[in-house]
Parts: sequence; structure tokens; C-alpha cells
Amino acid sequence: MELQNTVKNALNALYHHPEDTIRMQADRWLQDFQRTIDAWQVADNLLHDSSSNLETLIFCSQTLRSKVQRDFEELPSEAFSPLRVSLNTLLKKFHKGPPKVRTQISIAVAALAVHVPAEDWGDGGIVNWLKDEMSSHPEYVPGFLELLTVLPEEVFNYKISARPERRRQFEKELTSQMEVALGILTACLETSELKEQVLEAFSSWLRLRHGIPGSVLASHPLVLSALSSLNAELLSEASVNVISELIHYTAAGSSGGISVQIPLIQVIVPQVMSLKAQLRDPLKDEEDVKAIARLFADMGDSYVELIATGSNESMLIVQALLEVASHPEYDIASMTFNFWHNLQAILTRRDSYTVFGNEASIEAERNRRLQVFRSAYESLVSLVSFWVQYPQDYQGLSYEDLKDFKHTRYAVADVLIDAASILGGDATLRILYMKLVEVVSLCENEHGEWRPAEAALFCIRAISSYVSIVEAEVMPQVMILLPKLPQQPQLLQTVCLTIGAYSKWLDAASSKISILPTVIDILMRGMGTSEDSAAAAAMAFRHICDDCRRQLCGYFDSLFPIYHKAVNGEGSIKVSAEDSLHLVEALSMVITQLPPDHAKKAVEALCIPVVNPLQDSINQGPEILEKKPARELTVHIDRLAYIFRYVNHPEAVADAIQRLWPIFKAVFDLRAWDVKTMESLCRACKYAVRTSGRFMGITIGAMLEEIQGLYLQHHQPCFLYLSSEVIKIFGSDPSCTDYLKNLIEALFRHTTCLLTNIKDFTSRPDIADDCFLLASRCIRYCPQIFIPSAIFPPLVDCSMIGITVQHREASNSILIFLSDIFDLAKSSKGEHYVSIRDSVIIPRGASLTRILVASIAGALPSSRLETVTYALLALTRAYGLQSLEWAKDSVSLIPLTAVTEVERSRFIHALSDAASGKDINIMMTPIEELSDVCRRNRTVQDIVQGALRPLELNLVCV
Repeated sequence: MELQNTVKNALNALYHHPEDTIRMQADRWLQDFQRTIDAWQVADNLLHDSSSNLETLIFCSQTLRSKVQRDFEELPSEAFSPLRVSLNTLLKKFHKGPPKVRTQISIAVAALAVHVPAEDWGDGGIVNWLKDEMSSHPEYVPGFLELLTVLPEEVFNYKISARPERRRQFEKELTSQMEVALGILTACLETSELKEQVLEAFSSWLRLRHGIPGSVLASHPLVLSALSSLNAELLSEASVNVISELIHYTAAGSSGGISVQIPLIQVIVPQVMSLKAQLRDPLKDEEDVKAIARLFADMGDSYVELIATGSNESMLIVQALLEVASHPEYDIASMTFNFWHNLQAILTRRDSYTVFGNEASIEAERNRRLQVFRSAYESLVSLVSFWVQYPQDYQGLSYEDLKDFKHTRYAVADVLIDAASILGGDATLRILYMKLVEVVSLCENEHGEWRPAEAALFCIRAISSYVSIVEAEVMPQVMILLPKLPQQPQLLQTVCLTIGAYSKWLDAASSKISILPTVIDILMRGMGTSEDSAAAAAMAFRHICDDCRRQLCGYFDSLFPIYHKAVNGEGSIKVSAEDSLHLVEALSMVITQLPPDHAKKAVEALCIPVVNPLQDSINQGPEILEKKPARELTVHIDRLAYIFRYVNHPEAVADAIQRLWPIFKAVFDLRAWDVKTMESLCRACKYAVRTSGRFMGITIGAMLEEIQGLYLQHHQPCFLYLSSEVIKIFGSDPSCTDYLKNLIEALFRHTTCLLTNIKDFTSRPDIADDCFLLASRCIRYCPQIFIPSAIFPPLVDCSMIGITVQHREASNSILIFLSDIFDLAKSSKGEHYVSIRDSVIIPRGASLTRILVASIAGALPSSRLETVTYALLALTRAYGLQSLEWAKDSVSLIPLTAVTEVERSRFIHALSDAASGKDINIMMTPIEELSDVCRRNRTVQDIVQGALRPLELNLVCV
């Protein structure tokens, strides 16, 4: 009683106390209480207590449902019967509500059925038990109907901590009782007020996709009842749900597929098709129209392969789907988008036609079908393009509404791409150009309407990848129109983006017509109009310089002032610092096209406006440089990084980095404590190394000496990442062996001193991530240096400590590093060092296996299961029978209360198959099931982790 009163008081505080801290304390206490074993009895008592208020009833019903789902194993086996009696009593008590409470009790009973074998319920399991209860107590039928509805839903509820084998049995038990369940529902149909509830329960059972023949369902009273409701004045939501499920059911492989379900399809399709006229009925309620549209969309999605044959019958469905696509409400029209995409994929995929035999027959059938659907996709292009038009009140749109509008534009762009895949880009372009011509005159007066022209251009841009670069009919006309359009910011932004999207066409066309100067002039206008149009213009400029670099390399001196203004923020240019990187990239690409001598001078010119501000900062003295905000330095360093990255002239970049090294060194020395500046500087160095390679000469030595010394003081992870780039380029160079050996040993030795226990990994995940990325690079590019080194064994020890770090990237890097070690024999470079590897791994094999098994069993999130499993299977393949013994020893530590002998043996058998070289994908199921079993609830997870002890390792750093 005392605990019951505490629960009531806590609920009262949670819902009614004025102070936030008290409410939070109450919430925490109630959550902790739900995990206790006392919660069973207290929740049950309060639910039976007639004085409990609604808040108490809702909380206790949720608690009881959660306890049955997650913690059923806490109860002794003899508790099942009284628990079922109590839940049944509660189901009857709340048969008229409150609905939230009744639903939770129903889910609790269904979860109980998942846990307990059918024979424990008596003859025929829970469905027969339910049938008897409904016969004996007809007054409680509405409550029992809700239980009948949630029962099949619990088959797919993985919150229930049942073992996989039991879950499969439960599904079989329900499917074997399908006819009994449908019999109960058919009997309940006689009570008209129960019809909605009956049909909802029927749609729930249909989701089991059990193979009842279509010939049986076609004349079933439940199906006929749902179909008859479609013609009622007010459309029944439950009926629509049933028909929707039946449509999916007829196409599901588990129900036998379309060929078996033809009798049912022949009943459903005409009934749904008869609703087509209602899509345009102005008197029809919008929700009803949405429901009808959903049925057409379901038919399209489910029968798309039949429709793709292009028969006369299937084209009637296509016409209905075009009707849906033409609806003025986007939420309704967009229901068909998935169908148009899937249809396009089938029509254009070669393997859709393999049954037609030889190439000639395949090509003939493909052309026939494309021709059949051509007019539908032409209509679709016209129907959907108006959805991308800016609304009249676009300036007053909220952030969420603006986001929704952008999503709409992306979705329509995808539909236009689907249409272009069928019609061809050039034909689709012609349709869209006609729309542009229609609306462009609206822009001409002073207060012109720019929105339709912007929408037409957006659509033209969307299909740019499908328009041929030799298209000579429409695109020249589009380009002539662009400079004449008004400089309204949104319109100019789309104009710039369209120019960028057609950069490859511009490259091909500019050899015939002088078009690039006009285009660049438009982009300059874009850079000076608004921030959005400037961003679009900068991106377009990058695309043009990339694709038209051969044409533009002779105009470098003319392009340079654009870059200079943007980088220095001069004049009316509105390009942000971030978008200016597009211009840096653009000019760098043009320089790539220059001959080497010119490239060196051009790189120098490109660097000057970027380097000068850095040099000025250094000239102000160490104290000023140390105090500067990181952004004042990184904005310039990032531009240098882009130059080093995109100027594909190794010698020119090597020459630049050699000249700039004194500036870089000054920043390294004075800002090594600053994460952002160091990340930016290391990124620039990384691209310099990547582009210059062996041309870097003495600069690379000075750079590595710098970061090696600074890492020992400041522990910046980016120093490790830069080192991994160096290893990739220079790892196999014999002349660098001594230098690289000293580097990696110094870096790894210091890192192992920083990461001595799991808390260190948790507090420094970025160091762990970059350390083991570097280690993996060493295995791939210089195993001859890394594997025989003195640092290899301590680093393996360090990795074992950190495997279970919760940080995703850090954990993945460690697991990939270990997998690379286990797979060493696969690489030609690594196979010579297998004996050294074995001398390190074999003494640690038992511990390593135990930690990997613990990770599978819950020490790491289930989202990382694939990576952990690969590491364990790689270990198993490398060490065969020996690794199987390690695995047996590991799983034998888990008590039988948590994992049965059968589940253990399945897991070991899967590993044994891996050792013998079988396909990994086949063996994933037993491993996933062991993981599922060990995570099924908090208590089991604690037992398993307590037995495997994955966190007990620590490293003593010498």
C-alpha cells in the first residue's frame, strides 16, 4: 500500500506540480520504479482499484504492458495463469474504456501470448481461448475485438523480449488459426455497430500475408462487406484499410503471388476503378478523395509489373493514376510518384525483357512498351511541373513550410527525371521549353510575374543530365532567353543554377557559338544580386570552369578579377566566404589545363590574395596571432587547401607549398592548441601531399617533424590523420623507411599512453578514431615497417580495450583495424608477416574473441553488429579450429538462463561454417539471433555482460 501511495503521489507531482525540478524528479522516480519487480504487483493492484484516477490507470496499464513485453522472465512459471486471469479481468473491466487503458491491456495480453506456447493457453492457443471467452461473455465483445486486432501486430513487435525461435512459433500459431480468427470476425459482422472494428481487425490479420487462396477470399463475407462500404455516401476508413491490405496481400510472395490471387484481384480492381469519377467530384470530402487516391496508388505500386506489360486493362489503371496525379492537392497527387518511378525502372531495365529471348525480340518489346507509355509520361510532365512554382506568399512562409516546399520541388524533379528516362531528355526538354515560352512574356513588364518562368527553368534544370550535349534545337533558344529575364533574386538564382547544370552542353556548344562570355556575365550579375543568387552563381562558375576548362584556359587573365573580387570581398560581390571556395576550385581547374610553366605562375597569382592576409597576421607578432579567432585564419587556409586539391600540377603545388612552408610553420608553432586552425592547416597539408607526392622533397620532412613534435604536446587528432595521408603516399618508398618507422612509433607510443582504459577512449574518441585509421593505413601501405615494429603488440592491446567504446566512428576504426590484421594473409604485401602477427594475436585470441562476442551480445549497439561480426568471422577464418575453441569458451561463460544450449550451438556452427569458407551472408542469421537473445531485456543483457566482462582490460603504459 505504501508503494502504491508513492506511485500515486509521484504521478500527481508529475502532472500537477508547478515546479519543473519536482516534475523531473517524479518522472525519473517513476521510470526507475517501472524497472523494479514490485511494479508488477503495484500496477496490477492500482488497475483493479476502483478509486484510481485516469492518470494512474494510464500509467499502470503502460507499466504492465511494458513489464509483460520486456520483463516476463522475471516471473516464476506458475505466475502465468494468475497473470492471464488478471489481465482478462481488466480487459472486461475496461471494455468500454478508457480507450488508452484498454489498448495497453490488450497489447499486454497479446505480448503474453508471444511469450507462452499455444498449449499453455489450452486447446488451440489464444485464438481459440478468445473465441470461447467471446461466446461466454458477449457483453465484452468490443474489448475482445481490440485484442483480436492487436494480436497479429505483435508478431512484428520486437520490443517483446521473446527468443527468435519462439517468435517464429507464434507466427505459425496465428497463421494456423487464421480461419478461426476470420470466423470470429464474420460472426461479429452481424452486429452493425461493430462493423468498423471488425474490418480494422480483419486488415490487421491480412498483414500476416498468410496464403489464403484468392478464390476463398473473393467471396468471403468480410471482403464483400469492405467492398460494399466503398460505395457508401461516407467512405469507411476501416473498409479502405481492408481493401488496401487486400491489394498488398494479392501481390505478396508469401500469399502465393498474383497468379494465385487472380480471382481476388478480379473482384477488387473493378470495384476500385468504379471510384475514379469521385476523384473529380467537388462535393466529395477531401479525406474521402485521399482514401480513394490511396487505393489507386496501392494498385499501381502492387501491380506495377503487370501494368508494365502495357495491356489495355493495365492502361485503364494508368489513366486513373494520371487522374490522381492531376489532383490540385499535392498530398493526393504525390501518392502516385512512387508508381511512376517503379514503372520507369521496369520499362528501362534490360532484365525485365529476358523472357523474350534474343536481342531483336527484346529490343522490339522494349520499344513497344516505351511507345505505349509515352503519352502517359508526356501528360505527367505537364501535370507535375506547376507544383514547383513559388507560392504567392513565399516571403511569409515559416521555416517548416519553406522546407516542405523544397521537398516538393525535389520530389517533382525526381518525377521529371523518371519521365526523361522514358521519353528521352531532349523530348522532355521540348515539353518544358514550350511552358517556358508561354510564361516568359509575363516577366516583361515592370511588375512582371516571375514565378512561372522560374518554375519552368527549375524543371529544365532538373532534367539536365538527360539532355544530350549535342541538342541544338531548344537549348540555344533557352540560352538566348536567359539574359532577357529580370534580375529578381529567386529567378536569377535558378538561372545561375540552370547554367551550371548545362555546363557540359555549354562546352560542346561553345565550339560552334560564342556563348561563354554571355553566360559569365549572367553569373557576375548573380554574384552581385543576393546571397542566394551569389551562392548559385559561384557553384555554376565552378561547373563551367570544370567542364569548359579547355575553352577557358586562354581567358585565365580575364577570369582572375572575378576570383580576386570574391576572395577579397570587393565591390558589390555578395559571395560568402564558404561559397568563395567554389571560385577557388573553379580557377584551380582552369589552371590544371595550362602548360606547366604557365601553371606555376598562375598558382602563385592564385595564392597571393589568400596568403597576404595570413602573412599580415603573422607580421603582427605572436601575441596577436595567438589571440585571433580561428575563423580569421581558417578562411584563408581553406582556400589554399582547395588550390592544392584542385590544381592538378604536382610540381606547381610542390613549389607553392615549399614557398608557403614558413607561414604554415608559424601557424603550427603558435596555434597548435587550437583544434579548428589545426584541422584546417592539416587539411591543406594533406591535399598538398596528395597532389605533389614525391615532388614535395624536403618540405615533407619538415612537415612531419613539425607534427610529430606538436602531437606529443597537444594531442591533436588531425596530426594523426595527416600522417595517415603521408603513409598512403610514401609508405612503400624504401628511402622513407627509417623516417616513417620513427614517425609511427612515436605517434602510436604516445597514443597508447593516452588511451589506457575505456574511459580514455570515451573522453578522446577522435584520437582513437584517427589513431586506428592510421594503423589500418600502415597495414595496407607499409606492413614491412609496422608489423615487425615494437609498437605493434601494445597497439593491439590498446585496440582490445577500446573495441566497446560507444562512439561509432572510433569503434568502427578499431574493428576495421583488427579485421585488417586478421585478413593480413589476403594481401601480397602482408602475407610475409603472418608469423609475426600470429605471435601477437594467438596469446590474445581468447580475450579478443570474448570481447567480440560481448560486443555482438550487447556491449555495442545493434547498429554495429555487421562490423563486429565481420571482425569475428575474419578472426575465425584466420585461426580456424583454434578460434572455434576460443568462441566455445566465450559463449560457455554465458549462463543457460540467458542463452540456451541450442542457441550456443547454432552460433558456433555458424562460425565453423565461416572457418570452412562458406558465404558470410548465409551465416548471419544465427549470429543475429544470438545478439537478439542476449539483448532481449535489460536483465539478460546485464547477466551476459557480467559473464563476458568486456571492460576489464587496462593498459599499463611504460
